[in-house]
Amino acid sequence: MLDLKFIRENAEAVRQSVASRQDTAPIDDILKLDSDRRRMIQELDDLRRQRKEIARQRTPEAADKGRQLRDDIKSLEESLSSLDVKLGDLLLRVPNIPQPSVPVGKSEDDNIIIRSWGELPEFDFKPVPHWELGEKLDIIDFERGAKISGTRFYVLKGIGSRLQRAIISFMLDLHNKERGYQEIYPPFMVRQECMVGSSNLPKFADNLYHDQEDDLWFIPTAEVPLTNMHRNEIIPPGVLPIYYVAYTACFRREKMSAGKDTRGIKRGHQFDKVELYKFCQPEISNEELDKMVADAEHVCQKLCLPYRVKELCTADLGFASTRSYDVEMWAPGCAEWLEVSSCSNCGDFQSRRASIRYRPSPEDKPQFVHTLNGSGLALPRVVIAIMENYQQADGSILIPEVLQPYVGEKVIR
Repeated sequence: MLDLKFIRENAEAVRQSVASRQDTAPIDDILKLDSDRRRMIQELDDLRRQRKEIARQRTPEAADKGRQLRDDIKSLEESLSSLDVKLGDLLLRVPNIPQPSVPVGKSEDDNIIIRSWGELPEFDFKPVPHWELGEKLDIIDFERGAKISGTRFYVLKGIGSRLQRAIISFMLDLHNKERGYQEIYPPFMVRQECMVGSSNLPKFADNLYHDQEDDLWFIPTAEVPLTNMHRNEIIPPGVLPIYYVAYTACFRREKMSAGKDTRGIKRGHQFDKVELYKFCQPEISNEELDKMVADAEHVCQKLCLPYRVKELCTADLGFASTRSYDVEMWAPGCAEWLEVSSCSNCGDFQSRRASIRYRPSPEDKPQFVHTLNGSGLALPRVVIAIMENYQQADGSILIPEVLQPYVGEKVIR
């Protein structure tokens, strides 16, 4: 969430930022409401001052005037309260400001590839996509997934489900033991204010699942509960930076992706993900972002899967992000690059919404922390990359060496 004073004092820069994102946030409406609000506050102050002056007079006329002023004040207070609600809602719809170094672009086509790792595999046979491999090996059941829950659901079976569980355990152990993240197992459903704090509401309400009776929201990513771990808190000196890693199931309606990626397990309403999250001091947040990207890359390297890193342009940045990088694995059967991680520096955008502050020292005033998030990594796309890169001519799939102790097998036959 952007500070209202910042928008007021930098209106043109904010407009340009919104335009660079190909967004349509209502900046002019916000400025109009802000002007009306300041005028109404001044009127209220004047009316309250008049009422105090009238209260000193002991005449029937003064009493009548005092009652009229009281009614006027009450009416204006109600109008101001209504305006505050409208203004607050509009402010929640303004995206974060991209950092000056972020490349300006009009679509994802303007993202910049900054490095790659590993050689793309060469086969002496035609590689097949994961949906064919999965059905032939009887480790993915699309028909029963649809029978149980409808389209964009599937069932992992036998060694397929063990492979997914192995990848999750491997990534949690790697980030916890080697990279210094504290493991968290959070709830998969949260209160509405948690969705607001993490920047998912009100902007993305149509893409979220909601239990109306209990007013709980199913998380689209562990970023949501992890953001709110310290909601309405002041973190004491010497505690930052804080590193969290969490496994969760994730739930998305995927409305914006209707008609895309309908085959296979690339895009579904339910999927698993290991999420990385950081709270840190503002002056080190970009450095921490670079470290987070390296942590995501480390997983790819351990799995010996070719990948590339892209810096996102302004138009492709997430709503809360000031700077982002995507990590993409190569899937030879699908013949495409699959995003397995998107790492973002959100600055103080989320911490303002969730009221998360810290004290640099015991004598200092609280300041807003910077928050960062990234996948470490996202399934099922890692499953896809393993299946398609490690497939063999006889239709079997080799299991990456680092996963073999977790799976208990070397080959899927």
